[in-house]
Amino acid sequence: QVQLVESGGGLVQVGGSLRLSCSASGDTFRNTLVGWFRQAPGNKREFVAAITSGSGITYYADSVQGRFTSSFTGAMDTVVLQMNSLKPEDTAVYYCAVERGVAYSRHVNDFGSWGQGTQVTVSS
Repeated sequence: QVQLVESGGGLVQVGGSLRLSCSASGDTFRNTLVGWFRQAPGNKREFVAAITSGSGITYYADSVQGRFTSSFTGAMDTVVLQMNSLKPEDTAVYYCAVERGVAYSRHVNDFGSWGQGTQVTVSS
């Protein structure tokens, strides 16, 4: 399994931006599907975004479409989630996850490796 290390969370005001990073320790994201999920207190973990390494195609939840963007770095060892126009309802712990051999999924159970999570708090 790929070891994932996340960074970049924090506290930001409404309308602000944050950039999350997810690094594959000792590995790359080649031939994988990388997903971003979030979980607010008392809620289920929900899909935010996904990106395929082969084509670079991205998928977004309706709630973040147009505000969040995910991409790979040139070395394919880091994935970033750029979050703009943040809202209080974006407050959650954000997780990156990865799976090989899966072209597309929005389901938590389809991803086998997970990062430790990073807190994002948007204050109003």
